[in-house]
Amino acid sequence: MHLDKLFWGPGWSKPQYEVFRARVSEAISGDDWVCEGNYHWQTFDLRLPRADLVVWLDTPRTTCLSRVVLRSALNRPRPDFPAGCSERLDKEYLSFLRYIWNFDRNSRPHIEAERLARGPLVPVMRLRGSRQISDFVSSLARRQTQKR
Repeated sequence: MHLDKLFWGPGWSKPQYEVFRARVSEAISGDDWVCEGNYHWQTFDLRLPRADLVVWLDTPRTTCLSRVVLRSALNRPRPDFPAGCSERLDKEYLSFLRYIWNFDRNSRPHIEAERLARGPLVPVMRLRGSRQISDFVSSLARRQTQKR
């Protein structure tokens, strides 16, 4: 599940802290789940104790930036967007671009510290680039087929 869909409301409105946590708790209540997104300080304490693996998509910031700009320019409906939300080019958009550019310096250390505090024994797989991501997704599909 896309955590953004659980977090954001129509028009990019933010939920109350406990409402978001309740949504995440419900989403991870089953045996099989995948979360896409960060929200480390709000939900790592819920997710990491139940996680089998952390997959870190470690793509270059230039790739991330170019993808965001292209998505914004195209402004197509996206399945990972919450209802009532669309791409927008405003002051928050520029802040988001700065967040992406400075992610490795400003955010990564905090996320890693929280991960180590909440789930130090959960294995981490770092996927660097499109090829590794594609190979990983293909391996999951093969494993799923073999189970059947």
